[in-house]
Amino acid sequence: MLTLDKFEEASEIVKKVTQETKLIYSDYFSRQTGNKVYLKPENMQFTGAYKVRGAYYKISTLSEEERKKGLITASAGNHAQGVAYAASCFGAKAVIVMPTSTPLMKVNRTKSYGAEVVLHGDVYDEASAYAMKLAQENGYTFIPPFDDLAVATGQGTIAMEIIKELPLVDYILVPVGGGGLITGVSTLVKLLNPNIQVIGVEPAGANCMQVSVQAGEVRTLPQVNTIADGTAVKTPGSKIFPYIQQNVDDIITVEDEELIVAFLDIMENHKMIVENSGLLTVAALKHLDVHGKKIVSILSGGNMDVITMASVVQHGLILRDRIFTISVLLPDRPGELVNVAQIIAKEQGNVIKLEHDQFVSINRNAAVELKITLEAFGTEHKGQIIQALRSQGYDPQLVRTVL
Repeated sequence: MLTLDKFEEASEIVKKVTQETKLIYSDYFSRQTGNKVYLKPENMQFTGAYKVRGAYYKISTLSEEERKKGLITASAGNHAQGVAYAASCFGAKAVIVMPTSTPLMKVNRTKSYGAEVVLHGDVYDEASAYAMKLAQENGYTFIPPFDDLAVATGQGTIAMEIIKELPLVDYILVPVGGGGLITGVSTLVKLLNPNIQVIGVEPAGANCMQVSVQAGEVRTLPQVNTIADGTAVKTPGSKIFPYIQQNVDDIITVEDEELIVAFLDIMENHKMIVENSGLLTVAALKHLDVHGKKIVSILSGGNMDVITMASVVQHGLILRDRIFTISVLLPDRPGELVNVAQIIAKEQGNVIKLEHDQFVSINRNAAVELKITLEAFGTEHKGQIIQALRSQGYDPQLVRTVL
């Protein structure tokens, strides 16, 4: 059972492997939402995510014999690192099965803690089935990533820290994948203060918990499709599901595009790297129809590879209209390209790329296409640049931006 005594025990035990992640007041998000927004930066943990809490506490409850058999788990990355690191603290062998789509950084970090990594399956569920098979064949002790009460108890220690630091918190937003984190957080919150609202946040393309709660029973999604790889789960945990039904006030979803914009906001305003799954609660802030409330967004992790980061930044700049591409048809005569460039320069636009195509039409005197990729300050500035070109007789058309 998830009891207050167990949560208190776990809170003391996990201090051996966790760093203090004090709440960060966000002036930016507070102004954006009309609330008092605080961030719980679990991305700053030594392993880069909160998962080490549940992994370490779970392993601490095992017998010496169970640990000597070797430990195995399946994970898209953060639980993998948590188990690998916790196992090394206990001197136990760790085998981690990860989906083949797991970012390279998470694979390498897991190996760096001494674990053996096996890549199998396209999503977590396939990796988990293979890990269970290996556990039976080799006698390993399986450490569930979320569907386990001891693991959930360890994750719930986050709520203990939040309430100690901000006793009058009104809302706690929690990322949801399989459900271990929100089980621990919501159960402890309701034990300490039933008036605090606990809201789960899932990616729209992997909303297995929302679908299950609405159905009143655990359901399996036919597929998942989201950039939030850490929460790309088809089936939520069945053991923890009753606790979620009882203690979680609501579950909402956000689109992948919202995560991309949230990444820019966190990076530019708080100088932090937070992975897509960890950004779910940030993207969800504008979905809450409340004002003047104290809200805590749990940033669950920050393990993001550089290639993914670069892609998210580029797409974020495009979504924010800070980079855009226009197509302009020009007569093929000297000075036209210079004239367009001068108009853009006068409006303080910054040209990133030019493509001058003289063969778009067989009548070059009537139509030469100029594609211009520009950097702007945002939507308003983009509109000013386009209007300036139109006022000089050009007819710029927006086209898909490819960097």
